[in-house]
Amino acid sequence: MISTRAATRGSLASKRASAQLLKSFNGLTTSTTIGLRPSFIVVHQFEPIATGRRNFTTTPNPNIKEFFPKKETERVRRTEAAWPHPVYTPEQMNAVVVAHREAKTYSDKVALIAVKVLRWGLDLATGYKHDKAVAMNKKDPAAANQKYAMNERKYMIRNVFLESVAGVPGMVAGMLRHLHSMRRMKRDNGWIETLLEESYNERMHLLTFLKMSQPGPFMRLMVLGAQGVWFNALFFAYLISPRTVHRFVGYLEEEAVITYTRQIADIDAGRLPEWEKLEAPEIAVDYWKMPEGHRTMRDLLMYIRADESKHREVNHTLGNLNQKEDPNPYVSEYKDLAKPHPTKGLAHMRPTGWERSEII
Repeated sequence: MISTRAATRGSLASKRASAQLLKSFNGLTTSTTIGLRPSFIVVHQFEPIATGRRNFTTTPNPNIKEFFPKKETERVRRTEAAWPHPVYTPEQMNAVVVAHREAKTYSDKVALIAVKVLRWGLDLATGYKHDKAVAMNKKDPAAANQKYAMNERKYMIRNVFLESVAGVPGMVAGMLRHLHSMRRMKRDNGWIETLLEESYNERMHLLTFLKMSQPGPFMRLMVLGAQGVWFNALFFAYLISPRTVHRFVGYLEEEAVITYTRQIADIDAGRLPEWEKLEAPEIAVDYWKMPEGHRTMRDLLMYIRADESKHREVNHTLGNLNQKEDPNPYVSEYKDLAKPHPTKGLAHMRPTGWERSEII
């Protein structure tokens, strides 16, 4: 942001130098250069020294910018989404809640422990210390806000990193089930489509955030390392126990719902002023079919949180099924449509998943 206060801290000499520099490049008069634009230069001269942050992102401000603009071609006008997104109503998105499925089996407990370990690592990498902030806030609110408060930049770092690895599980599971189906020369009963669609949806989350934030070299290195380890770990884990991996992803999506719920709450509380009137990028408007008047950053987070809640439900449900024989309940046609059943949308939400006896 352009700060008048920061600009006045510069010496008179630096202002004159900036004015002369602009004058030489743009041919502007002295009266027009001693003002807004020279002060902008002064701010950016001192900003790297004042912040001293690691190069997670090279984005100078939260304003939307075309970091990867559309490539114009001679004949193609646009490319439609491979999987059209179901339409969510405001009532359905507001009904999304934080939920947790109790770990009942040994497999569930292994999955839950793995998620807690990953959550700790992600919190460490992105500076997300919500629990410590809550504990300190009871004793010293001012100190808690100064030391642990999350701002727009920190949340965006977390979101980009989270979504860059969130699209891996569905792709790994879909790929392995695809190969398994061909190898055994048997049908997959519809699982592959849902798993790949989930991965595609997570990638759309990432592309949307990348329209608003450009990762720096340090973040790209982190994503590269995380994706390499993540893909191979999930590959072998899914070969050993698909049920455990689905439960693991279900618990992971529980954490994602918590993260986005806190971001929405922070916007409502006025702690993220730069996001209050920030408009969603065009890619998000097209994908979620966001209506006029409901295209703010808060609206965008509501859609993404709803998606994560659906992934939570889907994976907990798939974890309850027979991994080799049961049909995918999210692409199946039911005999009694009057009874609640799994759907692609949010018509019949079941945060902790559907039990096998309810749908099979």
